[in-house]
Amino acid sequence: MNENNMLDKDFKDLVLYAKQDILKTRYEVQENANMELIKLYFRLGKIVSENAKYGNKFVNDFSIALKLEFPDSTGFSTRNLARMKKFYEKYKDLSILPPAVAKLPWTHNCILLEKVKDDDIRNWYAEKCVENGWAKTVLDHQIDLQLYERQAVTEKLTNFKEKLPIPQSELARDVIKDPYIFELEGIKEEAIEKDIENAMMERIKNVLLELGKGFSFVGNQYKISTESQDYYIDMLFYHLDLRCYIVVELKNNEFKPEYTGQLSFYVTAVDETLRKEQDNQTIGLLLCKGKDKLSVEWALKGTNAPIGVTSYEVRNELPQEILDKLPTEEDINKHIEINVEEDNEV
Repeated sequence: MNENNMLDKDFKDLVLYAKQDILKTRYEVQENANMELIKLYFRLGKIVSENAKYGNKFVNDFSIALKLEFPDSTGFSTRNLARMKKFYEKYKDLSILPPAVAKLPWTHNCILLEKVKDDDIRNWYAEKCVENGWAKTVLDHQIDLQLYERQAVTEKLTNFKEKLPIPQSELARDVIKDPYIFELEGIKEEAIEKDIENAMMERIKNVLLELGKGFSFVGNQYKISTESQDYYIDMLFYHLDLRCYIVVELKNNEFKPEYTGQLSFYVTAVDETLRKEQDNQTIGLLLCKGKDKLSVEWALKGTNAPIGVTSYEVRNELPQEILDKLPTEEDINKHIEINVEEDNEV
C-alpha cells in the first residue's frame, strides 16, 4: 500500500471516529437536556397539583406569571401546565421514574400519558421509543396500530424457544408481530402475492418500519441454486441485532402446513450457501393472509428449522409526516457500513 492510500485510509478512520464521537455527544447532550426538562415539568406539575383546590384560576394566574417572567419560553400554557400536573400525579416520585420515560422528549411523554392507560404498556412503548429512536408521529402511529398487542400474542406462533439458543430465541420472538400491518399504496383485496411483493419493494421504508429495528434488506426473489435447480426466496433480510439471515415468504391465502416445509427448505438453503461462521442460524418468517393457530402449532412441531408464522394486513400508505421521519436508503446503508466497520475493529 503506497503512502497516499495509507493517508486516505487513516483520514477515513479519523473522520469515522470524529463522526461517531460527535453523534454520541449530541445524543448525550440532548438526552441530558430531556431529563432536566422532564424533572422541571415534574416539579411544576407538583406545584399545580398541590394547589388544585384553588381551581382553574390558580392555573391561569400561574401560567400568566410564568409567561411574564419568561416571555421567550412557550411551555407554560395552561394546557401544558395541566399535562405537567397529570405527569406528576402519574409518577409521584422522581427517584422511581422509569429510565426510558426520563430520556424521552416531553411531547412523547404527553402522547404516552394521553393514549396509553396501562403503566406497564406505557413503559414498554417508552422503551421502544428509546430503542428505535421514534419521532413523536411514529410513536403515535404505532400506538394507533396497537403494536404492543400485536407483539404480545405471538408466543405460540413460533418454535424459536425450542429451536434457537438463548438469548437469540428471546430476541427473535421480539421481532414477531401478529398481524404485521403493511401500508402500501394501490393494493386491492384480490392482489396476488407478486403484486404485494412489488409494492413492498416500492415502499421498502414502510416495510422496514413495520418489521422493526435491526432489519436490513438483502433482496427480493433472491436466487438460491443447486446443480440442476434454481429457487427464488420472496424476500431476504439480515438482522443486525440477531446477526442472522431472515427468510420471508408471502402467501396471499390461509396458512397450509406444507408452507412450513417449503420455508424450512429455504432456511436450510441460506444456511448452506450464505451463512458465515460468525452468523447465527437463519430464521424463517411466513406471512399468510390468515391462519388457524392450532394448525400452525402442529406444523411447527414437525420442522427442525426456526420458523415464525403470522398473518398480515395491507392498508393505505403511511402519512407523509411519518415517511419524512424515516431514514432514507442512503442513511440505512451508512448505518450498516458503520456497524460492519465497528465489528471488523473488534
